[in-house]
Amino acid sequence: MSLTERNTGTSPLFEAVQMSRIFPDGKTFADCIPKYPEELIRTAWLSQKDKPGFDLKKFILEQYELPVPHSQHYRSDPRKPVVENIETLWTVLTRQPGTAQGTLVPLPFPYIVPGGRFGEIYYWDSYFTMLGLKESGWYEMIENMINNFSWLIDTLGYIPNGNRQYFIGRSQPPFYPLMLALLAEKKGDGVFITHLPQLEREYRFWMKGAQEPGEKPGASYHTVRLPAGEILNRYYDDQDTPRPESYREDVELAATSGQPAGELYRQLRAGAESGWDFSSRWFKQKNDFSSIHCTDILPVDLNCLLLKMEQTLAMAYGLSNENEKAAGYQALAEKRKNAIDTYCWNEEAGFYMDYDWRAQKQKDGLTLAGALPLFFSVCTPAKAASIHCMLGEKFLAAGGLLTTTENSGQQWDAPNGWAPLQWMVIRGLEQYGFHDLATEIARRWIRLNTDVFKRTGKLMEKYNVVDTQLEAGGGEYVGQDGFGWTNGVLLALISQYGAAD
Repeated sequence: MSLTERNTGTSPLFEAVQMSRIFPDGKTFADCIPKYPEELIRTAWLSQKDKPGFDLKKFILEQYELPVPHSQHYRSDPRKPVVENIETLWTVLTRQPGTAQGTLVPLPFPYIVPGGRFGEIYYWDSYFTMLGLKESGWYEMIENMINNFSWLIDTLGYIPNGNRQYFIGRSQPPFYPLMLALLAEKKGDGVFITHLPQLEREYRFWMKGAQEPGEKPGASYHTVRLPAGEILNRYYDDQDTPRPESYREDVELAATSGQPAGELYRQLRAGAESGWDFSSRWFKQKNDFSSIHCTDILPVDLNCLLLKMEQTLAMAYGLSNENEKAAGYQALAEKRKNAIDTYCWNEEAGFYMDYDWRAQKQKDGLTLAGALPLFFSVCTPAKAASIHCMLGEKFLAAGGLLTTTENSGQQWDAPNGWAPLQWMVIRGLEQYGFHDLATEIARRWIRLNTDVFKRTGKLMEKYNVVDTQLEAGGGEYVGQDGFGWTNGVLLALISQYGAAD
């Protein structure tokens, strides 16, 4: 089995291991480190697998080193304040530069991972982790992580989902411009000029296909040209094979889906790129996972992020005295802003909705993504007031904000709440003057995080915001503690709104 076969899930040995459930989840074997050349391991497996008494798990444990959580012996002290524990966790979650091992892509600088089981960095997680690193004064780590992402752009042409070989082919919500803005608060606007080549290349990755000859409506990679000529973005993955880290789940879903297997796999990969893996937001039928059609959807939040990238490029070129390029990007930003309003604003609901470009109509599910134009200063004061009302009526729960109003069993649906979305909505409300609701959401989220920590000694990746005594559910592996973006958002919110009583 070659590394390429393992990364794409096309190896018979990889398939045998993943389908046999010998590990608790698919990521475990994807992260295993071979003790011998994988071609030799495959040859040995082929010669032994049909012999009486062959034990696949025993064979794999002899041939591979299991990934060992770096912080498996760490335990937080719930008797201490949560802020003090987070300060300790930064060291626990730090990973050092290294050499290639198994599927890990080595990075040149230290970095923070989300939780104890992970050896890899994740793209959009890292921005929210950086919010906490800023509060802790860890600016050197913020810069290290940005330098790692810049290195990935220089090496691969974009920032992948994470620094694993099996993530190559897809990215995650593009927060690179916001990371640069965070560092610029400390080091000045020269940060944007220094990283302008990488910012430009990251943008080109997301806009690949947009400049191809022809003006016909349709999709190309991450871009979709709409009937009136506007270009908006979607999530997309170059590959159409099962995700190696969730191989069995993908194959089993394909067996019950009405979609061709390759098409389903691409939809699952696109959903994973969104970071919302998974949510009824991406489904044609709200409770039918196999109806996922993520590449048909123009997400309002993704397009706000691309708008931010265009605005940042315009500013960076302006700082570099390249005024023609600055004006070009500003014009692109204005076109995108108008297109977001045209295709995603729903006057009847008073909220932003994702747009199904293939069906040429808006999706009908309410998701917290529809409030994120507040964070990116996209909407008018009147639209912001409508969003404010909807948040209070439809999303506010005992522990913070629901992710969607659907309870589908998927982890990015009700009753779960997630730190990055809480932060962006709170900051967005503040920017439009809705201080009271922003404060209420922040205090409920701070209280929930703190109470769970006191009960369990853990800071979790997600929370049940409806019944605050229950753990959040869903997902493709056991809920993780640690947890980078929860730590970051919690520190930032406590800094502004105070600790729980």
